[in-house]
Amino acid sequence: MASTNYDCAIIGGGLAGLCLSIQLARAKHSVVLFEKESYPFHKVCGEYIAIESWDFLEAMGVPLSKMDLPRIKQLKISAPNGNVIEHDLQAGGFGISRFTLDALLVDLAIKAGVTVLSKTKIEDVAFVENEFTLKTKERNYSAKLVCGAFGKRANMDVRLKRSFIENTSDYVAVKYHVKANLPADSIELHNFKDGYCGISKVDNERYCLCYLTSAKNLKANNNSIKQMEKNVLMKNPFLNKYFSEFPSHYDRPLVISQINFSKKNSIENHILMLGDAAGLITPLCGNGMSMAMHASKIAFRNIDLFFSGKIAREALEQNYSIEWKSTFAKRIKAGRILQGFFGNNFITNWVIRLLKPFPKLVDSLVALTHGKTY
Repeated sequence: MASTNYDCAIIGGGLAGLCLSIQLARAKHSVVLFEKESYPFHKVCGEYIAIESWDFLEAMGVPLSKMDLPRIKQLKISAPNGNVIEHDLQAGGFGISRFTLDALLVDLAIKAGVTVLSKTKIEDVAFVENEFTLKTKERNYSAKLVCGAFGKRANMDVRLKRSFIENTSDYVAVKYHVKANLPADSIELHNFKDGYCGISKVDNERYCLCYLTSAKNLKANNNSIKQMEKNVLMKNPFLNKYFSEFPSHYDRPLVISQINFSKKNSIENHILMLGDAAGLITPLCGNGMSMAMHASKIAFRNIDLFFSGKIAREALEQNYSIEWKSTFAKRIKAGRILQGFFGNNFITNWVIRLLKPFPKLVDSLVALTHGKTY
């Protein structure tokens, strides 16, 4: 029987979890990673990654330079009335689907020696006498350290009684991969009543079209995605064209609900939180994927010191919490503020009209949501 005792257990196999597992395994620490889905799989995600993450992913072993990925250097934003800002992105980013990227990373994790347990759900976690016990339906596992990388909202949040769970969440996100005839170097953001929709190219000649809106929009349209798109999103002339003319590669869209942008703690019950589990940046600002991967590097650096006996658990938690906050807190706050400018028809139309003559102001706003190479 395989070992059930590990140095580190990671709950959630998205970008943060996979990247952390690879770094820890390469440093000769034993790692088990739990993922409730089966790889590879699609996720509701904008699939634009800021260029700050390029070098990190290549260091992980992802051959980005050989993949002919779209390099995104242009930004286009429209108001519900069709008024448009077109702007050069100073740093920019690149497009790659989560299906492709996660598949590459999980392969690297397995090659590094990570025990990857897909289709495995953690039902409970307990911390007793300086050790964690993790329970699944099949068996229990023990670990010196547990990291939570389980996404935007999960059953683990409820089990850990995290404070943000009590906050009402009324956002719904919907994603398609579509066939489109748009510039490969551009990311577009189109606003509509109570929401916004992004579209940009990814790998395999596909475009990711993903939008966020309020649950009340969906409810007002008989909980029908198609009806809501017709009655709400397609009031924007760009979205009217795209939803009418761009065929989807999916039989049905991917949908997630109860998305919560409330403040979260980076440490809960001695569990280190990474990615969306630690704090969710608004999709309007993108870069949630970059933040997740950067957080894995911060976590690895501190966890390696802990496993090497150079710092105690208390110092590990304190150092990680301080570094996470200093690296990401301003970006998350800026995202919440910027989100307030969009989604309302009148305000969005006004903001787009106001920003259009001031490209340097647009540069400053974009810079608030991007970080430096790590």
